Amino acid sequence: MKQALDDVGLAQTADLLPAALSGGMRKRVALARTLILRPEIILYDEPTTGLDPVTAREIDHLIREVQRKYHTAALIISHDLACVRLTADRVALLNEGHRYAEGTFDELQQNADPKVHEFFE
Repeated sequence: MKQALDDVGLAQTADLLPAALSGGMRKRVALARTLILRPEIILYDEPTTGLDPVTAREIDHLIREVQRKYHTAALIISHDLACVRLTADRVALLNEGHRYAEGTFDELQQNADPKVHEFFE
Protein backbone atom coordinates (compact mmCIF):
# COMPACT_ATOMS: atom_id res chain seq x y z
CA MET A 1 0.00 0.00 0.00
CA LYS A 2 2.81 2.44 0.83
CA GLN A 3 4.35 1.93 -2.63
CA ALA A 4 1.04 2.65 -4.35
CA LEU A 5 0.58 5.84 -2.31
CA ASP A 6 4.14 6.86 -3.13
CA ASP A 7 3.53 6.22 -6.83
CA VAL A 8 0.62 8.67 -6.84
CA GLY A 9 2.50 11.27 -4.77
CA LEU A 10 0.69 10.70 -1.47
CA ALA A 11 3.11 8.71 0.70
CA GLN A 12 2.96 11.42 3.37
CA THR A 13 -0.84 11.16 3.67
CA ALA A 14 -1.19 7.51 4.72
CA ASP A 15 -2.46 8.43 8.20
CA LEU A 16 -4.96 11.11 7.13
CA LEU A 17 -8.70 10.58 7.35
CA PRO A 18 -10.72 10.86 4.12
CA ALA A 19 -12.28 14.15 5.26
CA ALA A 20 -8.80 15.70 5.36
CA LEU A 21 -8.14 14.97 1.68
CA SER A 22 -8.77 17.41 -1.17
CA GLY A 23 -10.63 16.36 -4.32
CA GLY A 24 -7.39 15.77 -6.20
CA MET A 25 -5.96 13.76 -3.31
CA ARG A 26 -9.09 11.59 -3.24
CA LYS A 27 -8.69 10.84 -6.94
CA ARG A 28 -5.07 9.87 -6.32
CA VAL A 29 -6.06 7.60 -3.41
CA ALA A 30 -8.62 5.88 -5.64
CA LEU A 31 -5.90 5.27 -8.20
CA ALA A 32 -3.52 3.97 -5.51
CA ARG A 33 -6.19 1.49 -4.37
CA THR A 34 -6.47 0.28 -7.95
CA LEU A 35 -2.69 -0.02 -8.40
CA ILE A 36 -2.45 -2.42 -5.45
CA LEU A 37 -4.27 -4.98 -7.62
CA ARG A 38 -1.77 -4.54 -10.51
CA PRO A 39 -4.48 -4.43 -13.19
CA GLU A 40 -3.77 -4.74 -16.89
CA ILE A 41 -6.44 -2.15 -17.72
CA ILE A 42 -7.63 0.83 -15.67
CA LEU A 43 -10.96 2.52 -16.36
CA TYR A 44 -11.04 6.25 -15.64
CA ASP A 45 -14.50 7.85 -15.65
CA GLU A 46 -14.17 11.63 -15.96
CA PRO A 47 -10.87 11.68 -14.01
CA THR A 48 -10.57 15.49 -13.97
CA THR A 49 -14.18 16.44 -13.19
CA GLY A 50 -14.46 18.88 -10.31
CA LEU A 51 -10.75 19.68 -10.21
CA ASP A 52 -9.08 23.03 -10.73
CA PRO A 53 -7.07 23.28 -13.97
CA VAL A 54 -3.67 22.80 -12.31
CA THR A 55 -4.75 19.69 -10.40
CA ALA A 56 -6.54 18.35 -13.48
CA ARG A 57 -3.30 18.53 -15.50
CA GLU A 58 -1.42 16.84 -12.64
CA ILE A 59 -3.93 13.97 -12.81
CA ASP A 60 -3.49 13.79 -16.60
CA HIS A 61 0.27 13.46 -16.22
CA LEU A 62 -0.19 10.91 -13.43
CA ILE A 63 -2.37 8.77 -15.72
CA ARG A 64 0.43 8.69 -18.32
CA GLU A 65 3.06 7.99 -15.64
CA VAL A 66 1.02 5.07 -14.30
CA GLN A 67 0.64 3.68 -17.83
CA ARG A 68 4.41 3.75 -18.30
CA LYS A 69 5.42 2.47 -14.87
CA TYR A 70 2.79 -0.26 -14.51
CA HIS A 71 2.49 -1.16 -18.22
CA THR A 72 -1.27 -0.72 -18.05
CA ALA A 73 -3.77 0.14 -20.69
CA ALA A 74 -6.30 2.85 -19.89
CA LEU A 75 -9.85 3.43 -20.98
CA ILE A 76 -10.65 7.06 -20.25
CA ILE A 77 -14.13 8.53 -20.52
CA SER A 78 -13.88 12.30 -20.55
CA HIS A 79 -15.44 15.48 -21.84
CA ASP A 80 -12.25 17.36 -20.91
CA LEU A 81 -10.45 17.85 -24.24
CA ALA A 82 -7.21 18.84 -22.51
CA CYS A 83 -7.31 15.53 -20.63
CA VAL A 84 -8.00 13.64 -23.85
CA ARG A 85 -5.16 15.41 -25.67
CA LEU A 86 -2.65 14.62 -22.91
CA THR A 87 -3.65 11.05 -22.09
CA ALA A 88 -5.09 9.36 -25.17
CA ASP A 89 -3.25 7.50 -27.89
CA ARG A 90 -6.55 6.75 -29.65
CA VAL A 91 -9.86 8.59 -29.31
CA ALA A 92 -13.36 7.38 -30.06
CA LEU A 93 -16.20 9.88 -30.29
CA LEU A 94 -19.69 8.73 -29.41
CA ASN A 95 -22.83 10.06 -31.02
CA GLU A 96 -26.23 8.92 -29.73
CA GLY A 97 -24.54 6.10 -27.83
CA HIS A 98 -22.63 4.69 -30.78
CA ARG A 99 -19.01 5.02 -31.84
CA TYR A 100 -19.11 7.65 -34.53
CA ALA A 101 -15.46 8.37 -35.26
CA GLU A 102 -12.08 7.09 -34.15
CA GLY A 103 -8.47 8.17 -34.55
CA THR A 104 -5.74 10.12 -32.85
CA PHE A 105 -6.64 13.41 -31.21
CA ASP A 106 -5.00 15.32 -34.06
CA GLU A 107 -6.74 13.25 -36.73
CA LEU A 108 -10.14 13.87 -35.18
CA GLN A 109 -9.42 17.54 -34.56
CA GLN A 110 -8.70 17.95 -38.30
CA ASN A 111 -11.69 15.84 -39.39
CA ALA A 112 -14.05 17.79 -41.66
CA ASP A 113 -17.18 15.90 -40.62
CA PRO A 114 -19.51 18.47 -38.96
CA LYS A 115 -20.44 16.15 -36.09
CA VAL A 116 -16.79 15.49 -35.32
CA HIS A 117 -15.80 19.12 -35.81
CA GLU A 118 -18.33 20.39 -33.25
CA PHE A 119 -16.54 18.47 -30.48
CA PHE A 120 -13.45 20.58 -31.03
CA GLU A 121 -15.04 24.04 -31.30
